[in-house]
Amino acid sequence: MTELTLTPGAVTLTDLAHVYWQDATVTLDPACKPAVEAAAHRVQAAAQGADPVYGVNTGFGKLASHKIVAQDTSTLQRNLILSHCCGVGPAISRRVTRLMMTLKLLSFGRGASGVRWDLIELLQQMLARGVTPVIPAQGSVGASGDLAPLAHMTAVLIGAGEAEVDGTVLPGLDALKKVGLEPIQLGPKEGLAFINGTQFSTAFALTGLFQAWRAAQNALVVSALSTDAIMGSTAPLRPEIHTLRGHRGQTEAASAMRAVLDGSEIRESHRDGDTRVQDPYCIRCQPQVTGAAMDVMRQAAATLEVEANAATDNPLVLEDAIVSGGNFHAEPVGFAADMIALALSEIGAIAQRRIALMVDPALSFDLPPFLTPEPGLNSGLMIAEVTTAALMSENKHLANPCVTDSTPTSANQEDHVSMAAHGARRLTRMVENLNYILGVEMLCAAQGVEFRAPLTTSAPLQQAVARLRADIPALSEDRYLAPELEQAKVLIADGCVLDAVKQPMPELF
Repeated sequence: MTELTLTPGAVTLTDLAHVYWQDATVTLDPACKPAVEAAAHRVQAAAQGADPVYGVNTGFGKLASHKIVAQDTSTLQRNLILSHCCGVGPAISRRVTRLMMTLKLLSFGRGASGVRWDLIELLQQMLARGVTPVIPAQGSVGASGDLAPLAHMTAVLIGAGEAEVDGTVLPGLDALKKVGLEPIQLGPKEGLAFINGTQFSTAFALTGLFQAWRAAQNALVVSALSTDAIMGSTAPLRPEIHTLRGHRGQTEAASAMRAVLDGSEIRESHRDGDTRVQDPYCIRCQPQVTGAAMDVMRQAAATLEVEANAATDNPLVLEDAIVSGGNFHAEPVGFAADMIALALSEIGAIAQRRIALMVDPALSFDLPPFLTPEPGLNSGLMIAEVTTAALMSENKHLANPCVTDSTPTSANQEDHVSMAAHGARRLTRMVENLNYILGVEMLCAAQGVEFRAPLTTSAPLQQAVARLRADIPALSEDRYLAPELEQAKVLIADGCVLDAVKQPMPELF
């Protein structure tokens, strides 16, 4: 297992990708401990003072005018966590939860939250020993923090809620004790520090980003195979075209496609004498579309890297005061999630048009209808294409912006919210839809290049087809296809196709 020591304020997306993809364990750089402890001491002093300090010795939200006596501050924080455990729906994945816990550690490590180092240590130990809180997926509007999901995470630290250990869900107290840990009693502000923050929204946005980038890389390989299947031209991939425009993503997309198509006999066979003047946009404009989507994802990535390093709870403990602000508002994350959603939708939209092209005998340059050797008796990939049209349409609807859908909550105290939580959470569904589309496209493209025999595609693309055929045989006659569509999606999502081509792909960071 990979072990990472992270410096709050200087963490990269590469670090966070290790947490997500490789299940890395995380500890904070101990150099941040003095600042963390200094802030905790300032909060302790404020809790004993006569002046009201929001969240330290007062109620919360609309109840901020209610003063809490010093001896009740611990009860106040426990009550806060328990009352905010109002999430509903299925539990989020272990990977997302661990990423969320890591992000909360990074926020605390900035030394502006006022929590004791003991809490940071307990959270680190939960990550190291495999205690994963059970967090319902629904219930956050992405402002005043991801309150409900973060409360479910925090509940385990105080011996409440539920957590998974070694694949078994246990009561929070039992989960801690099973791995030799003890719950902790929250001090002044500590419960509020845990639930005010954007870590749920940001974890899902990062998950969507990491998965979406892999899908974009797959799209470059699969679209190159589709180009050969319909005997498309590689002239639109010439580097001079893309240099003249100057967009990084477009240039990199064209370069990657040139590399995987290099050496194709199919391409060389129609370089001269081809009666077609131009290919449809879904072939000719692949770098412009997928490359633009990659650029949009990189813009979102820049925002999310800043957010991952941010102190996002409230109030924040400054050197001279404890100040109530609004860093918990997840508007930046919401915008980033909407950007990623647009990119996912467009990659899928152009991929679906390539599928439609390959199954249509009027457009596929002499491929049989629906890519079956005996059309009429067999329907081939006819309905697989229809399924991708349904998925493409679903993603178009899901790509509608979420950040514009504010609604007032909490007796109008929290009267503008980001909706970043479900804006980011919907990315997982969109990526899965896209991976199905790309899986079907690969089935069609592989079938198409096989119809071009004895001509062969390039060596990298032959390797991709061989990986596909190791699990899914060519379609000679109609058969039950649903499990094969599922398996094609898995090969895309798990990076098996990318591994097979053994060619460098554009990197996110």
